[in-house]
Amino acid sequence: MKQAMTPEEIKEKKPYLDWSLSEHEYDYICDHLLHRLPNYTEIGLFSAMWSEHCSYKKSKPVLKLFPTKGKRVVQGPGEGAGVVDIDDGQAVVFKAESHNHPTTVEPYQGAATGVGGILRDVFSMGARPVAILDSLHFGELKDNPTMRYKMEETIKASATTAIAWEFLT
Repeated sequence: MKQAMTPEEIKEKKPYLDWSLSEHEYDYICDHLLHRLPNYTEIGLFSAMWSEHCSYKKSKPVLKLFPTKGKRVVQGPGEGAGVVDIDDGQAVVFKAESHNHPTTVEPYQGAATGVGGILRDVFSMGARPVAILDSLHFGELKDNPTMRYKMEETIKASATTAIAWEFLT
């Protein structure tokens, strides 16, 4: 059985950089939170919890730019979908994935989760979806079989989810 890296090996080899933790964050964990070097499990948990998916590292500053109050804002962005009054007793409900899409981890299931979560948030506002835009951006596809695989599986799942949604409505 292969042993996990020791805290000293983690500090030297810096695997956390591949897990989206910066050196500054690693130092903060060591110096201010744990007051020691983290072990393999701990650094893995910090990287997961401080990922874009969980902590909104990159998107939170952008999300703060959206209006949360106003004459026409029924519900501003937050846990569910946003709702905007468009007069005549009607409203428009908007929802966008606010962090890295789960396709990064597992393309097929992640795409279904991402689209499904957005639809759930729209339905929870009492709205019926009339359009879905799952705008995803991938890295270079040419000569990159991993990225091509992620794209193909994401498209397959997104199409399946959209067909299921159409069937249910």
